[in-house]
Amino acid sequence: MSPPVSPAPAAASPNGAPAPIRLRPLHFLDPLRWLRAGAVDLAATPLIGAFYGLAFWMMALLLGWVFRTRPEYVMSLASGCLLLGPFLAMGLYETSRRREAGLAPGLAHSLTCWDRHLGSMGMLVLVLIVLELLWGRASLVVFAVFFNTGMPSTTGVLQAVINPQNWSFLAVYTLVGGVFAALVFSTSVVSIPMILDRDTDALTAAISSIRVVTENPAVMLWWGFLITVLVIASLMVWGAGLLVVGPWLGHASWHAYRAAIEPAAPAD
Repeated sequence: MSPPVSPAPAAASPNGAPAPIRLRPLHFLDPLRWLRAGAVDLAATPLIGAFYGLAFWMMALLLGWVFRTRPEYVMSLASGCLLLGPFLAMGLYETSRRREAGLAPGLAHSLTCWDRHLGSMGMLVLVLIVLELLWGRASLVVFAVFFNTGMPSTTGVLQAVINPQNWSFLAVYTLVGGVFAALVFSTSVVSIPMILDRDTDALTAAISSIRVVTENPAVMLWWGFLITVLVIASLMVWGAGLLVVGPWLGHASWHAYRAAIEPAAPAD
């Protein structure tokens, strides 16, 4: 992995257009390096990490409550959490960015990093909201098709998962969720830190993020697997593990962006 490079404004081509986004090749061990760098950032800024970790934990507790009371809306809320999570992580990206640049990080900086990129962030939010709504609607349709006598209770959902007779429900539910999770992941894996770092427009950031995934499918699948395993493990004890895992993955995701996207050349 190349050494960190301080953020720089995007260079312009001779005709005044922004320079093209250049990707770096990724290697299979890179995600482990991102996790290690994220752990260093978290250890250096524990109070900031605690603030965002608490936010992630509250999201997990809300998700658990919905699962117990209205399980048919779990996928909808989960997709909403996947939507909100990267934007909460933007404050963590800013913290890692400032440390990388040799600047003092602070909670106030992480909470106000939005204001310089509202236009681009707003457009990206719109795209992810559309994906979230489609995901939620698709999950409800799956429930309606397989449970046409009414939405199941929490016990009914668990029985549906473990009952061999309902394997078709589980297969379709997992397939639908996997497709939308892949779309959300591909669109957002490096797009938000790119907007923060380079003030790129939302379309360029989203396309660049998708390019990173399509050009490095094995590495990004491995990265997505690590994220999934860590998040699931953090949920084992009432979601309390998210107090650490949430901010850790946020910092690590900044380093994933740095490894995947060639830094912008300084403007002349």
